[in-house]
Amino acid sequence: MGEASSIEPLKFNVSDMNEGMLHTIMELVSDGIWDWNANTGFVYRNARWYEMLGYTPHSLDNNVLTWENIIHPDDFPQVMALFDDYLSQRTPVYQAEYRCRTHDGRYIWIEDRGHVLARNADGSVARMVGAHRSIEDKKRLLEALERRNQSLEALVEERTRELSSVNQQLQRQLEENRKLAETDALTSTANRYRLDQALRQECERSQRFRQPLSLIAMDIDDFKSINDHYGHALGDAALIQVVERVKRSLRAGDVLARWGGDEFIAVLPDTSLAEARTLAEAIRQGLSEMPLVGDFHVSMSFGVVQRFEEEQQSGLMARADQALYRSKVAGKTVISG
Repeated sequence: MGEASSIEPLKFNVSDMNEGMLHTIMELVSDGIWDWNANTGFVYRNARWYEMLGYTPHSLDNNVLTWENIIHPDDFPQVMALFDDYLSQRTPVYQAEYRCRTHDGRYIWIEDRGHVLARNADGSVARMVGAHRSIEDKKRLLEALERRNQSLEALVEERTRELSSVNQQLQRQLEENRKLAETDALTSTANRYRLDQALRQECERSQRFRQPLSLIAMDIDDFKSINDHYGHALGDAALIQVVERVKRSLRAGDVLARWGGDEFIAVLPDTSLAEARTLAEAIRQGLSEMPLVGDFHVSMSFGVVQRFEEEQQSGLMARADQALYRSKVAGKTVISG
């Protein structure tokens, strides 16, 4: 057998086609096709290119300025930058989306793609072809979706603000309800419910950290006489004044609670018996400067106790009550338990 003959593959080059044939093919394409001869400056655009922009086919000058003049001014710098990057081979492809002016002065969005077919010996572009395709419908759809998303986002933000406002109102209401549930209505001190909570927490803390915890049980002397002689309105006013005087001697972490009608308990965290007694003496001194209520000079009796190790709140309260009772018997003074 002789040597096998080699078959050359078929090669196709646009330069092999004559200009008329190429432009005839371009007229059959549905997209707006352009063909730029960079060496002569001649730009051929098919009929669809003109129709897409509302012009009579082949009614504009066949040069690059025709294209540049219809680009939206706001888009022009970006388009030129992309175009130059591709011509200078800084980017591998040329593709851009921008607005073009139509015959009636409107602007429509187009997608522009181009490809260099040939370069000169110095690397500059000799021939380039590309296609313009209207993406107006896509842009309108995207804008509509964007507006819808913005509307939805605005609605979500509005609903979020409303919910936040409602939550804040609920939190304020809950806080107000909590305060009402824990506060004595007349004197604004802690009530017995809050006293029970605070004393339990402080007993646990005292046990856990081996810190001292003291109580001052206090009672207004002969308070019934004030009510009997001047009525409950003046008696209530006297209670409020007493509370204001007592608070002046207490510290930020102390808890003052109304235990009964004219009886109060001060819970003193991290406070020794001696320190608690000093506080009680300061309260008694402050009350001595209080104006008379009618003909009565307001005074208080005090029972001061410090928590024993392992002692529970019930035992501590019982000892404070006993110390207060002894104070009354002993002549209305400060008694330590």
